[in-house]
Amino acid sequence: MASASFLKLNALSSPRISHRSFAHPSASPPPRVSFSIRAGAYSDELVKTAKTIASPGRGILAIDESNATCGKRLASIGLDNTEDNRQAYRQLLLTTPGLGDYISGAILFEETLYQSTKDGKKFVDCLNEAKIVPGIKVDKGLVPLPGSNEESWCQGLDGLASRSAEYYKQGARFAKWRTVVSIPSGPSALAVKEAAWGLARYAAISQDNGLVPIVEPEILLDGDHPIERTLEVAEKVWSEVFFYLAQNNVMFEGILLKPSMVTPGAEHKNKASPETVAEYTLKMLKRRVPPAVPGIMFLSGGQSEAEATLNLNAMNQSPNPWHVSFSYARALQNSVLRTWQGKPEKIEDSQKALLVRAKANSLAQLGKYSAEGENEDAKKGMFVKGYTY
Repeated sequence: MASASFLKLNALSSPRISHRSFAHPSASPPPRVSFSIRAGAYSDELVKTAKTIASPGRGILAIDESNATCGKRLASIGLDNTEDNRQAYRQLLLTTPGLGDYISGAILFEETLYQSTKDGKKFVDCLNEAKIVPGIKVDKGLVPLPGSNEESWCQGLDGLASRSAEYYKQGARFAKWRTVVSIPSGPSALAVKEAAWGLARYAAISQDNGLVPIVEPEILLDGDHPIERTLEVAEKVWSEVFFYLAQNNVMFEGILLKPSMVTPGAEHKNKASPETVAEYTLKMLKRRVPPAVPGIMFLSGGQSEAEATLNLNAMNQSPNPWHVSFSYARALQNSVLRTWQGKPEKIEDSQKALLVRAKANSLAQLGKYSAEGENEDAKKGMFVKGYTY
């Protein structure tokens, strides 16, 4: 498999030291160490789930914001951060008729995974009926990383196995773990290694419990650096990530990636065109991501709705080794919130707004999107410096 080959290649390229030069001539050679991916109980199901999510013309709706972050979204339209309001908003999203035509997976927050509609129907059942795979955010958020350049690490490995088993019983079939890397902070070698190792341990635990792990080391847009610097950092980060995924015997055919697009820093003086973003992003992926990985589900990271869609479309103008698609939160929800405003009579219009964005990104996944007719609101950037979830 890809990960085993990766490790063997590293072993073959390393300088060889003769064991016999340090041992008695009659000593037996040391036992040979071999690396292989162990077949887990869920291997076939993981591959099937990953391929279902990475299906043509479809991508992921990310609505896994923490209660605090969801509260910020609700506050932007004048609503209080209550469980009833969060449930009402997520019901609006998850019961949109026809959503499964464009969306193959939905990442939920733990609260949402266990919630139902006002009529008592489980959200998980709503998704399954729409042919949308339910997913779950499993990390416990970012905290300061001691010894780093004011950087963060992601917590949540403690108890992850038991929590993942419960999420599987509840109906989740894939998981998400988000950690971040900051270019203005260096990034330090410590922060990169911590991000890669944490993602690898999470991925192995997820697969062991039947959940396809989304591997997400988000390289933040913060900074005034050029696109070449982003490419350099992205290549380093993904190199470390795949090294540790292999060390942890993660099956590459049963994972999905959620990378940042390779763009200049948000404060850089020159903005890159969709064609340039596509060129640099695909260059990074082809250098670092094995073709065994079924799907690349990009995050929007504060880009405008239209910008995220245009960049995705540019990446799908020629065939790729993987399904190149989207896993958007703000770039799918922004228009919905503005339309809804918390008014029951606006639910239908809000759902139509969601379908407009979902269909646009579906077309972008197929390389057939045109920005003709996009309204000005869709072109407004959503970058927030130092944004936290």
